[in-house]
Amino acid sequence: MDYDTYSSGAVELAVNLANTEFDDPRTLTEFLAAHREWFARRTRLKLIPAEREAVADLGRRVRAVVAAEDENEVIDRLNELLGCAQVHPRMTNHDGLLHVHYSRDDAPPVEQLSTTVAVGMAMLVTRYGWARLGVCGAQDCQDVFVDTSRNNSRRFCSETCASRASVAAFRARQRAGSGESQAH
Repeated sequence: MDYDTYSSGAVELAVNLANTEFDDPRTLTEFLAAHREWFARRTRLKLIPAEREAVADLGRRVRAVVAAEDENEVIDRLNELLGCAQVHPRMTNHDGLLHVHYSRDDAPPVEQLSTTVAVGMAMLVTRYGWARLGVCGAQDCQDVFVDTSRNNSRRFCSETCASRASVAAFRARQRAGSGESQAH
C-alpha cells in the first residue's frame, strides 16, 4: 500500500504518539524534538503540565481508534479525535514542495499535533479502510501499527514481534509433541 505523503507521515506520527508512554516529561521532550518537522518554525515545544497531559490524552485517543472492533466504533472514536482538531487548511512550500498544512502557524503545539494526527488518521481510514489499523498480536506487546501489506494480513507491529511469536509457537508445539511421545 502506498498512501499519500501527508497521511503517511501524519499517521506515522499518530502511531508513534500512541506507542509512547509519557510518564517521564523527558520522553515528551524527546518525542517533540524527534517530530519537530510537524510544527511551525516558531512553535514553543516546552510544554506546561496541562499541555503534557493533553498530548498523552491524544495518544490514548489514537490508540482507541486503532483498538476499535468495528467500523461504527472506529467512526465514533475517530470523530472524537477529529473533535480535538481545529482545522485551518492552507498551502505552503516551506520545504520546497507545495503541500497543505491543516493548522495555523501560530496555533499552540497541542493544537498543531491534534490537528495533524486527526486529519492524517481520517484520511487513512477514509481512503484505505479502518481494517488497516491494528494492535500487535504478540503476547507481550500492545503497540499499534498501520498494515501496509498488499493483502491486509499483518498481525504484528514489527518483524521482531513476529519472530518472537513464531519462536514461542514453535517451542509450544515442541513441548506438546514431546509430551505426546512420552505418553505413548
